[in-house]
Amino acid sequence: MHFSSTPKTEPCPEHNHHTRQGLFKWPQTEVQRITSLSCEGNPEKTAYRECFLDENFSNALWKSPDLGYCQVVVNSVSDLEGIPVTNDNAEDILMMIVDLIHKNKDLDEYELSMVLNKLADVINVSVITPPLGEVIISITSDILESTSNLLPFTNSILNITEAVGDQMLGFTGDLVSLTASAMAISVVNIDQENFHNLTFGVSSTNKGFNPEIYINQEPFDGTVAFVSLPTEIQDRFPIVNNTSPRIQFQFYGVPALFQTKNKPDGKKLNTYVVSASVTNATGTIENLKEYVAVTLHHLTAKRKDQNVQCVYWDFNKNDGYGGWSPKGCWTYNISKDYTTCLCDHMTHFGVLLDVSRTPIDEKNERILTLITYMGCGVSSCFLGITVLTYTLLEKLRRDYPSKILLNLSIALLGLNLVFLLNSWISSFDIYGLCIAVAVTLHYFLLTSFTWMGLGAVNMYFALVKVFNVYVPSYILKFCLLGWGIPLVICGLVLAINRDAYGMNTMSDSQMTLDDSEMFCWVQNDVVFYVTVVSYIAFILLCNGSIFLVVLIQIRNMQFNQPAGTRSGILKDLRAVASLTFLLGLTWFVAFLAWGPVKVFLLYLFSILNSLQGFFIFVFHCLMKENVRKQWRIHLCCGAFKLQEYSEWSQTATVVPKHKPNPPNTFPFMASVRSIKSNSTQSSTVSSESSQRQVTITRPDLGFVYESSLVIPRARTGLSFLPHDASPATANGLEFPSRPWKNGFDTDIYPK
Repeated sequence: MHFSSTPKTEPCPEHNHHTRQGLFKWPQTEVQRITSLSCEGNPEKTAYRECFLDENFSNALWKSPDLGYCQVVVNSVSDLEGIPVTNDNAEDILMMIVDLIHKNKDLDEYELSMVLNKLADVINVSVITPPLGEVIISITSDILESTSNLLPFTNSILNITEAVGDQMLGFTGDLVSLTASAMAISVVNIDQENFHNLTFGVSSTNKGFNPEIYINQEPFDGTVAFVSLPTEIQDRFPIVNNTSPRIQFQFYGVPALFQTKNKPDGKKLNTYVVSASVTNATGTIENLKEYVAVTLHHLTAKRKDQNVQCVYWDFNKNDGYGGWSPKGCWTYNISKDYTTCLCDHMTHFGVLLDVSRTPIDEKNERILTLITYMGCGVSSCFLGITVLTYTLLEKLRRDYPSKILLNLSIALLGLNLVFLLNSWISSFDIYGLCIAVAVTLHYFLLTSFTWMGLGAVNMYFALVKVFNVYVPSYILKFCLLGWGIPLVICGLVLAINRDAYGMNTMSDSQMTLDDSEMFCWVQNDVVFYVTVVSYIAFILLCNGSIFLVVLIQIRNMQFNQPAGTRSGILKDLRAVASLTFLLGLTWFVAFLAWGPVKVFLLYLFSILNSLQGFFIFVFHCLMKENVRKQWRIHLCCGAFKLQEYSEWSQTATVVPKHKPNPPNTFPFMASVRSIKSNSTQSSTVSSESSQRQVTITRPDLGFVYESSLVIPRARTGLSFLPHDASPATANGLEFPSRPWKNGFDTDIYPK
């Protein structure tokens, strides 16, 4: 005999349910049972909920709760503020928003901001399926049709609807469309191998009815918006993370969404708005030889005396509120009822150095771009001269400051050259090449700031921490840090998220109709703020602190000198300016470019920092006496040529004629020297003496005298003594009786 038993059905699980009547934490309940909870607003009343079997008698499900006796506790949108959005309650939050918006069609600025923030939170924590996306689009449509002031929130609304399409999952086939009375979106997954062209059309939108969407059909009577994408865009679809490219179309049936803060004189929007964007591509689609065609129906018939202008929405205009721009679009065909536009689009330097990532108006943007490119070009030339000077003339790079300056100049030269070539290289729109350029630009930016920081550390060791600072292989270790740390950072970014690099634009959207010039750079906000902004801010804070400490240290020394030997204010200011550019302190301006002074500070920032290489050349080549001497020795001819062993070329070692002590100058950098270091001037004398006895001792610390100013400095412990001469004479050369430190570069200060 055989007995069979029906398996026991699992009970309804625990469920935290957010409603306008409050939060109800329904306990686990057996099938065919009813559970009850006290109402949150009026605990003397009870809410009920039943657990039942589905139609196949296989799964236990909760029925909708009976909350008829419960008092409403979420009476307005502002009451949502204290309710955090999670994956479990996201749908409940949306249902409450739907009820609240239907109840109140006029949301104030605070309430509208609250709703949009909750929608953004839902998108961030949830898997966007077509049903969930349809609720979000419906809420957005209700907002568009409300009497609320949409001007401050246009970009936020556009970004929310774009995110819905970008993150849509769980639909069958290659196409899904979501429509509401005031808007619609269509998402199309692209098969690159079979892609030819793609069209998107929207039929007439009668009030109370949702618009009708059609894909890859010819326009017909009643079409209010039509977009045709050319075949050429299939070449711009790199596959990212093994996912197919996705094209999203958006239609907005409420022109009031696109109000502008600064309205153009005598112009108004006379069509609905349609857009196209590409998901999972490296960046915006630009420089198309075949144009994107957009046909729009006039809301009001055009008269013969009226002109029309094709425009697109620039997210960055009007201080981030957005606005219309005609750049890259022009009219192709105009009739009384329709206008057909052709569009072909292109960024600039404001994204690598602006910490807020919000560009300015188009006029100032053009001027800043011109200033930046001209400044970088000038800096590149003079940085090249600086690198060649210190590389070819060995005597100029025998001390630590000169070696650090050479490495900094190489890093800045690489940064300027890659920046100047970036837009041109990115115009090829090759994904791998763009990644390589972005990584290289990121690397040289980090190396430049790392060497600025190492220069500050070297100055700190030399002028502040003057005891026990001898470091073996000093410059080698600096090179490992200066070139190695940025390499590790860029390598980690590539290993963790290669897509953090790519084609970046001034706009956060990836709209095909965009006004941005292409630029390969860091496009992930987290990576940008962690590896660029935070890193630079840390270096600048350290450099600024060391700069102040050194100024105080040297100022204290000057106060201890006789009044007649102190330097003049102009020399002090010149030395401060030299240090400012060497340590990159002018980059602090980027962190202050906010609010009403933003435009002025951006001009100041672009001028100072694009010309940083030029100023380094001026202060550390042109104004350095020993560099000018070496130029005259090796580069000049005739009357201008200076003999290498002339009296002038040996001023560091030969006793000069007696003259009053000149005022002391303000040092721009001092050096901690190893036992292998030697100065430009002293090497000339030492190389001539074959009878000198060289005594090498362990490095210690001492003082160097420069124009009666005592500066603490690391001592190399290297002394020259002839066999039969006193310390004051050697091979006929008379040395100063004061304890000049061997290896001290008398021209280390700008003169």
